[in-house]
Amino acid sequence: TTAWFGIRLGPSTFGIFDAFPDDAGRQAHLSGKVAAALMAKTEELFSSPPVIERIDVLAAKLPE
Repeated sequence: TTAWFGIRLGPSTFGIFDAFPDDAGRQAHLSGKVAAALMAKTEELFSSPPVIERIDVLAAKLPE
C-alpha cells in the first residue's frame, strides 16, 4: 500500500481508500493475510459485510 485514507461517506458509513503502485500490488493486498483476517471477522466487526469497490485514478496531483 503506497498510501491509505480512512474516510467518512455518511453519518454511519465509512471507508478505506488504499493506493497501490500497480494492479499487481492491489491484487496482492486483496488476497493477503490482512484481508483474509478482516473477512474472517466480518460479522464481529461490521453491521453488514464490507463492499470492496475497485476504482482507477485517472488524474492526481501529489506533493513533490
